Amino acid sequence: MIKTIVFKEIERPLRTTFATSLGRKDRLASVLVTVTFKDGSSGTGECPTSFVQKHETIPHAKRVLGEASALLIGSPIDTYGEKVALLRHRYAHCPMTISGLEVALWRAHIRHSGITEHAYFGGKSGVVATDITIPFLTEEASLMKWMKYIIEKGFTVFKLKISGRITEDKKLISTVCAMLHQKLRGYSLRLDGNQGYSRSTFPRVIDFVIKNDYPVELFEQPLPKNDFDGMKAIRKYTAVPVILDETVFTGEDLGKALEEGLCDGVNIKIAKSGVLESQRILAMAKRNGMKVMIGCMTETMTGLSAAIHMAAGTGEFDYIDLDSIYFLHHGNRYDTLTIAGPRFIVS
Repeated sequence: MIKTIVFKEIERPLRTTFATSLGRKDRLASVLVTVTFKDGSSGTGECPTSFVQKHETIPHAKRVLGEASALLIGSPIDTYGEKVALLRHRYAHCPMTISGLEVALWRAHIRHSGITEHAYFGGKSGVVATDITIPFLTEEASLMKWMKYIIEKGFTVFKLKISGRITEDKKLISTVCAMLHQKLRGYSLRLDGNQGYSRSTFPRVIDFVIKNDYPVELFEQPLPKNDFDGMKAIRKYTAVPVILDETVFTGEDLGKALEEGLCDGVNIKIAKSGVLESQRILAMAKRNGMKVMIGCMTETMTGLSAAIHMAAGTGEFDYIDLDSIYFLHHGNRYDTLTIAGPRFIVS
């Protein structure tokens, strides 16, 4: 039986400004939620804030958690999946808040059952190597400082946030690639438009990338999340894999994307879809031969660790984008995880 649900707000400074086409921030803000069962088993999840869901503010998340707690406290442990489905329907506008609550419930449940997170997901691999995000930093000093830090950490795969403003994006891509070419023997680049591009501007940046032979391996969410006609058009224009993020929160969303032929792959985030729905999306994507990425929001290790265990445990992901901890001042140990450069090691 679920005995208590408590939650608290946290704030952390970021090592550098996190900037995308959707906004800029210098601090992480989340709500941590802890669920305790009557037998003492407990679990904690994280409800992050994001530019993607601007209405999911800290006060809004706390209000939803308070209302959800009234429904959950006193209910049986084994029905938490049904209750989460009900909450997702009731609070469809707050997917990250419900996902953080679900992670707390899931963790308490598997601990009650004596299962580790790694084993729950299959326990296939003990090591996960992530890419690292380069934010849309137009201030050269900030950009150079961040790149020096991440190159020294040993990263070779980089996800570059671009804005949809062609002139600025071309300059940023050129600057970043010039520095990486100078400092590293080999590297790969992933572009993330965060919905900043349009059907007409996308070809211009792709042509620029191809002309300069930059090692771009994918383009994430270039167009607005509901521009289905535009996404179908740009897929015909380029051989660079198009990966959807903001368009897909649920299995139903992915089903629509598959029906319409919108993408080559999907970015799955426990922070936006929760554990059960993320597993459903992953299974659907794999059945249909899609590329799969696992990603994160700006989260502490409380939230990020669930995704790390999913990536390591399943061994199913083509692209790993679990880098939020590197934007924080952090230690190199968290529970059973060790951070070693770009790698997470499960012990």
